[in-house]
Amino acid sequence: MYIKITVLFLRLSLAASFLSAVADRFGMWSKEVSVWGNWNNFVAYTQLINPWFPQALISPIAFLCTIAEIVFAVCLLIGFKTKLVAKLSGYLLLAFALSMLFSTGAKAPLDYSVFSAAAAAFALSYINESFFEVDTLLKNKQNID
Repeated sequence: MYIKITVLFLRLSLAASFLSAVADRFGMWSKEVSVWGNWNNFVAYTQLINPWFPQALISPIAFLCTIAEIVFAVCLLIGFKTKLVAKLSGYLLLAFALSMLFSTGAKAPLDYSVFSAAAAAFALSYINESFFEVDTLLKNKQNID
């Protein structure tokens, strides 16, 4: 039972982290706890941690990352394609962490636990247990048919 609770905790905590970051870039957090506070600041930060990309690609990258975070969060919350989404989440988080590391140094990715979150996502992708997942319902439905 502990492994099932752990899987659920990993899914929910990763989803909450993604949704919190998205909420911040749309100004949904108070200014006291906000990192970006608005979309323009987030796009500027995207440019800061990705100086190797042309300026014209920064807004699309920020947009695509935000969409990915929303989709991954929803899939993790409901347990849809959990192993695949966890692995993709790990790659996205690792890309964030490495971008932060190479552009601003080690402090930001360590302070924001981005490497830890990436490791958690990769770990989730390898755990064969499931708990409160849509995937389980879909698998059971296929077995009935």
